[in-house]
Amino acid sequence: MKNYLRPDWPVPGHVHAFTTIRIGGLSHTPFSSFNLADHVGDSPDCVIKNRQLLDKQLQLPSQPRWLQQVHGTAVVEADTSVTPVSADASFTGKSGVVCAVLTADCLPVLFCDQAGSCVAAAHAGWRGLASGVLEATITAMPVVPAKLSAWMGPAIGPNMFEVGDEVRQEFVAHDKQAQSCFTATVKGKWLADIYALARLRLMAAGVTEIYGGGFCTFEDVQRFYSYRRDGMTGRMASLIWLSD
Repeated sequence: MKNYLRPDWPVPGHVHAFTTIRIGGLSHTPFSSFNLADHVGDSPDCVIKNRQLLDKQLQLPSQPRWLQQVHGTAVVEADTSVTPVSADASFTGKSGVVCAVLTADCLPVLFCDQAGSCVAAAHAGWRGLASGVLEATITAMPVVPAKLSAWMGPAIGPNMFEVGDEVRQEFVAHDKQAQSCFTATVKGKWLADIYALARLRLMAAGVTEIYGGGFCTFEDVQRFYSYRRDGMTGRMASLIWLSD
């Protein structure tokens, strides 16, 4: 099994996008095995070697612009961010600059315009999604939203993502259509469909070409890390870049 997924979306050939899975690396339990995050307690040496494997396998044109993700809405221009900065999305219009986000239940969203002139990667947990990280990413990109395509990578699925009333209320207060993205379980608890919530946000922002979804990091133990399932665990990377 390959240790990455390739988005199935209609983008120009010089746009390169991948999401890693947990298989094929050197990390040990509970980070087995292709953990790419250096902030989760894994051996720094294992993370370095896994990142070297990533570089070799995907033939990256440069080191990914890793972010210090804080579940917020800050978006940075990747080619101006040499060291990790506190942000949850990055974009670039320059060839050879790799945008990247790390996830293990949260939703990674990759963006590309129809001409392949700019790309972006966003990390959308429920807090960032509710606060507008996808809208902020779209606004930062130098193209009109109608010309953008979005791909939603592996996240916790709608059968496993239980949240409280306060989470549902935050989304519904922003958009009443969000009610359809929640299914009641016991009193005060709901199953949330993060993919459906993201689609609503993307479409309201003017993005209609939306692909991906349908994964569940919690249920697919073999391929994906899941923070909610395992607590201490690794992270997958979602990456996108342009070539000449």
